[in-house]
Amino acid sequence: MKKSPQALLLLRLRVQNANAVSSPLTWGFPPPSAFTGFVHALGLRVAKDPELEDLHDLVLDGAGIVCHRFEPQTYTPAGKRTQVFALTRNPVDKDGKTAAIVEEGRAHLEVTLVIGVYGEEAASCASDENNAEWLASRLYGHACAMRLAGGSILPVTLTYGRPPATLISWPETTADMKSVSRQYRHHLLPGFALIQRDDLLKTRLAELPTGATSLDALLDFSRLNFECEALPANPEKHDEPLQGKWSIRSKNGWLVPLPVGYAALSELYPAGIVKNTRDAETPFRFVESVLSLGEWRSPHRIDDLRQLLWFHQAEPDAGRYLVQQPFAVKPTISAVDQKDAHHG
Repeated sequence: MKKSPQALLLLRLRVQNANAVSSPLTWGFPPPSAFTGFVHALGLRVAKDPELEDLHDLVLDGAGIVCHRFEPQTYTPAGKRTQVFALTRNPVDKDGKTAAIVEEGRAHLEVTLVIGVYGEEAASCASDENNAEWLASRLYGHACAMRLAGGSILPVTLTYGRPPATLISWPETTADMKSVSRQYRHHLLPGFALIQRDDLLKTRLAELPTGATSLDALLDFSRLNFECEALPANPEKHDEPLQGKWSIRSKNGWLVPLPVGYAALSELYPAGIVKNTRDAETPFRFVESVLSLGEWRSPHRIDDLRQLLWFHQAEPDAGRYLVQQPFAVKPTISAVDQKDAHHG
């Protein structure tokens, strides 16, 4: 995966009714694959724009995710402590009864996206300030006409005096890259960037007792762990029982379970063999969700904005269809999939 010479910064996209059910085991913020898929669809849409036909080698790949606001559409029923999704009220059926619906989890969110831009023509366009503004505005118009994570993109209302879309040229040296990142990361505040932390998952798995699975390590990060610390005994009162202090174990950052793609459950069937598939012209296989660990990190702690980019990493022969952050400082070593749920 080569580094992109440019990046498109889309500021504060407001998304209404985005999908909040990201995997069979988690709910909340949409998974990274929803944003990498959005970038892929945006690239296909841009390729058909006659106004951009001169930029024939323009390619969009990679999505950095920064969340500014997240509002899950949930409520707590009277007398309950658990939250439930606020569902839509559908029309009644022919008998006048409430029609059966598939429960949907929805959320409103406000995000900024950092999108990798490739192509020599795009680089030439970005070298001129007026052309760069025109290209960024054109790409922004296409993005606003699409859906993101299943939700509708609303007009931007607050960018703090900055243009809603900016085309950034990455410098070649590390020092200049830090300077550019320091300049543009202020555009991402206040907010939190989504970072992959598979390294912490592997470290915690090594600390757990023998026989623990990756799912045990993931659950250990996902819950509140109460621990008791023994207080010093009073030497003058030998018959006094030992005292302890209970506290919640601290975490290394804002860590969350994170769906990062899919793992194969079956072989790859030829097109048209499996009935009732969405596309009869594409090979098909059954898959299940792959879970890993993520961290919400403040952008002011990011020295290189390219570290935020998530990319598709498909390995059909191995049965893995994942999204990864290849430029992240922390190594990405392991992931946990739902098979551990059956063995853990």
